[in-house]
Amino acid sequence: MDLSRWIGHRRLTAAVWLAAMVSGGCGGQAGIAGSSFVDNEPLPADTMTVAVPEIGRYGGRFVIGQTSAPRTFNAIMANETSTTDVTNGRLFIGLADFDNITQQDTPLLAKSWETSPDGLTSTFHLRRGARFSDGHPMTAEDVMFSVQVIQDSVLHPSMQDLLRADGKAFEFSAPDSYTIVVRTAAPSALLVPIVGSIQVMPKHILEPSFKAGNFASAYSVSTAPESIVTSGPWRVKQYAPGEKTVLARNPYWFGVDPRGQRLPYLDELVFLIVPDQNTAALKFLAGDLDALDNVKPEDYKTYQDREKELDFTLYDLGPALSTNFFWFNLNTVKKPVAGKRIGDPHLDRTKYDWFSQRDFRRAVSLAVDREALIRGPFYGNAVKNWSTSTPGNKQWYTPEVKGWDHDPERARQLLAGLGFKDTNGDGFLEDPRGRPVTFNLKTNGDNAVRMALCSFIRDDLAKVGIKAIPTGVDFNTLVTNIREDFQYEAILLGLQSGVPPDPGMGQNVWRSSGPTHYWNVRQTRPETAVEARLNELMDENLRTLDSSERRRIWIEMQQLVNDECFFIWLPTLKAKVPIRNWFGNLQPSVIPHRIIWNIDRVYMKKAPRTRA
Repeated sequence: MDLSRWIGHRRLTAAVWLAAMVSGGCGGQAGIAGSSFVDNEPLPADTMTVAVPEIGRYGGRFVIGQTSAPRTFNAIMANETSTTDVTNGRLFIGLADFDNITQQDTPLLAKSWETSPDGLTSTFHLRRGARFSDGHPMTAEDVMFSVQVIQDSVLHPSMQDLLRADGKAFEFSAPDSYTIVVRTAAPSALLVPIVGSIQVMPKHILEPSFKAGNFASAYSVSTAPESIVTSGPWRVKQYAPGEKTVLARNPYWFGVDPRGQRLPYLDELVFLIVPDQNTAALKFLAGDLDALDNVKPEDYKTYQDREKELDFTLYDLGPALSTNFFWFNLNTVKKPVAGKRIGDPHLDRTKYDWFSQRDFRRAVSLAVDREALIRGPFYGNAVKNWSTSTPGNKQWYTPEVKGWDHDPERARQLLAGLGFKDTNGDGFLEDPRGRPVTFNLKTNGDNAVRMALCSFIRDDLAKVGIKAIPTGVDFNTLVTNIREDFQYEAILLGLQSGVPPDPGMGQNVWRSSGPTHYWNVRQTRPETAVEARLNELMDENLRTLDSSERRRIWIEMQQLVNDECFFIWLPTLKAKVPIRNWFGNLQPSVIPHRIIWNIDRVYMKKAPRTRA
């Protein structure tokens, strides 16, 4: 699609924006003149004063595009960015936060904390007077309930793998309603961000679901918005399937600006669901979106050319902290399945035998021309990458770590060594039993870049005799394939760094028991020696407080994964995001969540330019 030939026309009447362009008033309980926001709820004893570049004014809405809808409003069970963009930090919050600009841990529900001299006991002091969106007090009981859910062995939320030290679960206690004590088997370099990222859920609402064994389905997208009680600065106002998610202020939120005005400033935060990147681009140019965080690199120049005309800025964030790669299905049966025994592959046995051979995976990686991918689907706006710690991660990027890069001749040698030959002369290989070497490569069809990557990979693999078949499906179907039914051969997706972007925040990926250990999830015990070693190294990485030693361990972990080619790494995008110039206090960052990480303090500073 050539966006430069398309011009959106959208008139916005002055009446629509009258409520948005109001002057800031003062104070916790006072209504703001001209705004739809009337704050009748008293501020708690312990407010959280948020530093803001500018004092804002109330009113208006911020609309961001989202190509996949949230799967749930249950923050503890969330495990994909389409959901966590909505839930984590918006609907629900933890004890501590992370500032993308200062890159420091900051107080949130916990107003302070301290750690014992031996590093084994940490005490968090909660704010007094904090309330959920229904006005119910938020106390240590709710934190303890959330911990209980996270540590449940049946639910096994992705967060569970973080709450461990030396293989032992963190121990939590609450000596009173405003104190949480955490004891660990060994010092943890990431204790504050790990404990701080526990999303606090309302015990008084969700405990019955947990006791009944229904917590995983609680707060589904079909739940009535008014029934979803939240701990964060926002609450759910509306969810229209396939259309949009609308968040409104939590009237009991404890965050205030330096003048004591309760945040957020905006009336609404809207996630507008669009079917694909092309539609998202059209809607942005039409004025239906205020920001877009999923931009095709081929469209960057068009955005650059249209900035002044359409009154927006294309922010260059540098190499993204999100990654691209594909992997093969090595999942084995962990629970009884009809027709299969425990330990059998979920996959067809023939293909499992190919995929489980390291040299096959290495050959596939060697076949991929990453320079061509950078020139092609990325239009030059990407860099080679061999880790979740991308070149955009200034603290943890390790340029010495490399992978199996483009060498098609060596790929052919490895495949020949496995006994693969083109026995019928059709240009494609057969295995030693005469079966064609082919597999389906799935990705989310709404992502034009990923679909293009699959096509390039298909062509590269064909040059060494492997037939890959690109298959685009719905994103939520992929999540089901990865975590539940395992009905796939290979999948191309990626990972987004945690917050903070520290390798220790990726335990659910690297530990063999993790639900995001993509190639073989939730192993009851490590099924390979390499994965057992990864578990040991993760423990060592978190146990030591010496940054240089943590770096050495992280390098070893990355190299193990790369030597095995569990992930076939692809280039990482140089991220650029367009945002309207109508808003104040926006501070887009390469760290997740890149545009909306501080949306509680963003405000509408001027009416949008009317376009003929």
